[in-house]
Amino acid sequence: MKTKALSIATTLVALFFIGTSCSNKQKNAENTETTEQVSGAMEIDALLANAESLTDQEVTVEGVCTHACKHGATKIFLMGSDDTQTIRVEAAKLGAFDTKCINSIVRVTGILKEQRIDEAYLQQWEANLKAAAAEEHGETAAGCDSEKKARGETANTPEARIADFRTKIAQRQAETGKPYLPFYYLEAVSYEIQ
Repeated sequence: MKTKALSIATTLVALFFIGTSCSNKQKNAENTETTEQVSGAMEIDALLANAESLTDQEVTVEGVCTHACKHGATKIFLMGSDDTQTIRVEAAKLGAFDTKCINSIVRVTGILKEQRIDEAYLQQWEANLKAAAAEEHGETAAGCDSEKKARGETANTPEARIADFRTKIAQRQAETGKPYLPFYYLEAVSYEIQ
């Protein structure tokens, strides 16, 4: 009889702790959801990981501004967990960003856009180079270093960049059947320096 009573008591204590543990987990999950809803900003890494499904939607992100375009600060680059997790943000209708954004945490609300680099894009680029009409961005004809870093580029000349894109497009087409490289950027609607 004592053994049976002890067994029942042990079971009740175990159920109490399981119930308390589940209740605390539920409260922690609710607190996390509340924090995410209050902050309202997505991390850069999460945005890039889900970019295909978020294209053409309004999103709010927060990241460290690593660079502002030297040609009127019409573009900034926000970094996530490291410099491989970077997204370009265009000022669009805002005109320009405040240069105080650099090295600050910036929260941006904007429309996520996709730019596709495909063979037609590369052929047009080559035609522009041949006609000496290529628009230079950055300090050399090789292009803006921040833009290249955001795209994972390592080439230093326009011709080498084009060849590198062709190689990456061929690899992607072999792996996924998609003959283009998608690059995502935000068209800013609003921003604030945190």
